[in-house]
Amino acid sequence: MIKPKIIIVGGATASGKSAIALKLCIEFGGELISADSMQIYKRLDIGTAKPTAEETALVRHHLIDIKEPWENYSAADFVCDAKAAIFDVLLRGKLPVICGGTGLYIEALIHPTEYSDRTDADGVLRASLMQRSAHELWEELRAIDPAAAEKTHENNKKRVVRALEIYYKTGKTKTETDREQKKYQSDFDYLLLQTDSRDRKALYDKIDRRVDMMIQNGLVKETETLLENKDLREGTTAYQAIGYKELFPYINGEKSLDECVEKLKQATRNYAKRQITWFSRYDSVRVSDYGDAEAAVSAFLKGVDGNG
Repeated sequence: MIKPKIIIVGGATASGKSAIALKLCIEFGGELISADSMQIYKRLDIGTAKPTAEETALVRHHLIDIKEPWENYSAADFVCDAKAAIFDVLLRGKLPVICGGTGLYIEALIHPTEYSDRTDADGVLRASLMQRSAHELWEELRAIDPAAAEKTHENNKKRVVRALEIYYKTGKTKTETDREQKKYQSDFDYLLLQTDSRDRKALYDKIDRRVDMMIQNGLVKETETLLENKDLREGTTAYQAIGYKELFPYINGEKSLDECVEKLKQATRNYAKRQITWFSRYDSVRVSDYGDAEAAVSAFLKGVDGNG
């Protein structure tokens, strides 16, 4: 069976993914499908670095502004929506270009499992788990799946909850699920491009400059408006979004803006580090600039070096 060809551009935040993906779409007649877990939310614009009006006018974008900030959205939901977008793009004779830094979304799309095809639309289990303390949840994970607990920091509550969620929904540990994942073949013939972030200092400098630009562009006001309109609500995923929660202490009069901006820069750098670790696990083509990406995509579309 001939699988549809798709391009995936992944990597750390501020590493140039979007610029490369946009140029690939223009060069190869593609449309961009976002794999960003925060850009799905309406009105979270500056803090999630959404594409500009000029960029969306150049290339059609999918899976941006599709949910209200208080709504739940899972990796399984993404797979469903991404597949619909991919086949919509293909049916119109275009090339699907997936772009984003949410590794969990990309993994669920290219390595389907029994779990990733399930939805948790009401989010009842997740909400129940999130109400408990991080330490209690991690101890429970350690009892159920020691290997997963060993790889997950106790304070990374979101990842601990996901591992427990997998177990309670499937009866299998995350470690077992990851092992089985390798047995499943992708529905797509995909090329995964990973932006080269080995120069950490250069990347961190870009992150700092991006944060400064977000502040200049009105991120504080955007955050205040989201809170005033109750778009950001405690207990939701969007409420914990990097770029917003770090500013809450300033808005509440608890810390200075400089302190909060520095905290935001540090949180973003830490997130980038986690993204680099995540994407390093994959068989991918490292690209330092658009020229590298263009050459790899050109070869792939001619039938050379597919991943899926």
